[in-house]
Amino acid sequence: MSESGAPFGIWLVDKPAGPTSHDVVAGIRKQVGSGVRVGHAGTLDPFATGLLIVLIGKATRLVQFLTTLDKAYRARIRLGATSQTGDPEGPITRTDTAIPDRSVVAEAVLTLPGTHRQQVPALAAVKIDGEPLYRRTRRGEDVDLPEREITISEARLVADDLTDGWIDVQVTCSKGTYIRQLATDLGATLGCGGYCEELRRTAVGAMRVDDAVAPTVVRAFGGIDPLVALAPMPQRDLGEQMARDICHGRAIEGQADGPVMLVADRKLIAIGYPKGDGWLQPRIVLG
Repeated sequence: MSESGAPFGIWLVDKPAGPTSHDVVAGIRKQVGSGVRVGHAGTLDPFATGLLIVLIGKATRLVQFLTTLDKAYRARIRLGATSQTGDPEGPITRTDTAIPDRSVVAEAVLTLPGTHRQQVPALAAVKIDGEPLYRRTRRGEDVDLPEREITISEARLVADDLTDGWIDVQVTCSKGTYIRQLATDLGATLGCGGYCEELRRTAVGAMRVDDAVAPTVVRAFGGIDPLVALAPMPQRDLGEQMARDICHGRAIEGQADGPVMLVADRKLIAIGYPKGDGWLQPRIVLG
């Protein structure tokens, strides 16, 4: 997108530990200027670091296509203790139960992949009757914790020091997966307790944290090409007349099973959806 038009940017940001995702977005909003919309495509807990996709201006209209992408994490799980929050915030309680040997731990990690029902942590931000769950929990209310269907496509043990009581696990999972709950559940399976001590998001779809920048670098224009960010989505290249029709909101001839990137001169100009037989209707026009 040209810097002469409306602000537009898809930025891969390396979130530091400490601030919330909202804090990071608020800081970037000050950098890009008042009145410019800024959002992100998937929250990271304050203690977590790693890839946060930040959207600027018209790019915020693409958030629905980015939040559904699989995510990859490296998690350090502390064994032999439990945490009320599932993370370092605690309070943390030692279990005084022996940690199993490495073969048992490795086997338990290998059982994680698959589709499961995961209970949402009691101190999660998910809303119940319009209020964040963590607020109701901290008031001492007895709340039925909701469950979500999640898919773990990869889980492997990548490092460990069981003498010191920790393991590092690489996880690739679907939207909505709570890694801290995964750590809690793994500790329960092993019988010794566990919680997520450190967490780093390493990828979202094909986007990698290795290509990310510090939050202070983000500006109103720039970042990565939207064609790269939305790469799993089918793409249709348009000629001059069709591109003109799309920019005016008119349908064009074409077949699709779902959303498709409409591209002119190697630039994303719209997201189209199938409309009747043999037509594509633009729903999100970026110009």
